[in-house]
Amino acid sequence: MNPEFWQTRWQEKRIGFNQSVVNPLLMKHMSYLNVPAGGCIFVPLCGKSIDMVWLAAQGYDVVGVELVETAVQEFFAEQDIVPTMHEHTTIPTLKYYRGQLSGQTITLWVANIFALTPKDIGPVDAVYDKAALIALPADMRAKYSEHVLQLINNADQGYAPQLLITLNYDQSKRNGPPFSIDDEQVQQYYGQHYQISELAGEPTSIGSTPKLTVTEHVWQLNNK
Repeated sequence: MNPEFWQTRWQEKRIGFNQSVVNPLLMKHMSYLNVPAGGCIFVPLCGKSIDMVWLAAQGYDVVGVELVETAVQEFFAEQDIVPTMHEHTTIPTLKYYRGQLSGQTITLWVANIFALTPKDIGPVDAVYDKAALIALPADMRAKYSEHVLQLINNADQGYAPQLLITLNYDQSKRNGPPFSIDDEQVQQYYGQHYQISELAGEPTSIGSTPKLTVTEHVWQLNNK
């Protein structure tokens, strides 16, 4: 699962993971995180998700990270936003785009998430992870979850809460991504630092020929 894999997917427009409507599970369960008005939501591996549009409409700033610059550019173009582009102060290969939507600031980094630091991301009040953990193979997930915890650790308040969405299905019937993740794995990745509560488990489908029925789980992760 190297960067070229995702670059090719976007270049070939094989982005079935990108949804044309806001995730109803986000709309239903975001309030459980109790993010104050004007707070900042971190969206890792954000693509051009319109879930970020909904978050801004609720009065939240958004900071996202996306490996593929085309996805970031398409997000702002499709929302009729003319962003400003900024290069990283010390790493010239990294950059971010910033624009305004619904009176809120949306900042999208074009970067490998592992190259970013807490200073780059800035203070965040919560994490919305719908497409990051399930996009990564098993040998990358522990590293990813640990790095996100480093990015969102507030020395005074602990780790920012997370709304995490995973899929659970028979992995032998389909090669990921998205990958199947069960409740034991969620505990493995996050249980040391979070109190984990399952908010929902609902049937959905992935793929096209044939469609595969899976269970979509919503997890609330609160700092212990």
